[in-house]
Amino acid sequence: MTVQPTAFDPDWRDVGALADIPLRGARRVATVLGDIALFRTGDDEVYALFDRCPHKAGPLSQGIVHGRAVTCPLHAWVIDLRTGEPTGADAGKGCTPTAPVRVDGGRVLLALPVATA
Repeated sequence: MTVQPTAFDPDWRDVGALADIPLRGARRVATVLGDIALFRTGDDEVYALFDRCPHKAGPLSQGIVHGRAVTCPLHAWVIDLRTGEPTGADAGKGCTPTAPVRVDGGRVLLALPVATA
């Protein structure tokens, strides 16, 4: 039997301290659905995307964060951190799924998908 994700869990999971994510940097979190990259912008906003570029599955967590975007380290696609959509000339060519994330008391909380049989 295969377990498929169906919805997001209403319970938030603590995945670390905000201070562990450098400004304009990223941190990778392993989940049962694959790695999720947590990004912290220069304005101290936090976003979560699955850690794969829609182009060739490059590790976005190793990319350069600028503004509200990250540039993939493999082929320089620029991905909007809010939507997971590529920007510029690559717009409309795929999407990286986002995940719900929030910061509470200096801790980063991630809502992970619920799996049902």
